[in-house]
Amino acid sequence: MNRTIIKTDAAAPAAGPYAQATRVGDLVFASGQLPIDRATGAFPEGVEAQTRCSLANLAAVLEAGGASLATIVKTTVFMKDMNDFATMNAVYAEHFPGDAPARSTIEVARLPRDALVEIEAIALATR
Repeated sequence: MNRTIIKTDAAAPAAGPYAQATRVGDLVFASGQLPIDRATGAFPEGVEAQTRCSLANLAAVLEAGGASLATIVKTTVFMKDMNDFATMNAVYAEHFPGDAPARSTIEVARLPRDALVEIEAIALATR
């Protein structure tokens, strides 16, 4: 098995002992991306801003692995409060204007550092 660990300074660093992403063949498995602002190390306020930040970090990690938001085949969105679903979903839809990938959205009891949202993905590498 040919496995490559993906690491980039263009996204927030991993918050623990795991890779930002792993590439195996033409598939990139991106770890859950927290809404950590790379410049400040802090979370932005609110689920809208946190969703945007998580997706920006996800895009940077995928790019480092030879993929992009456009080549995602499956995402999983973890949310602290499903009452914020409509807000998250509106921001998410902006990033996937055409045929959106498959997705699961799960409410969880708690996310690292008390984030409101975390997003992971599987994407096809194109380079």
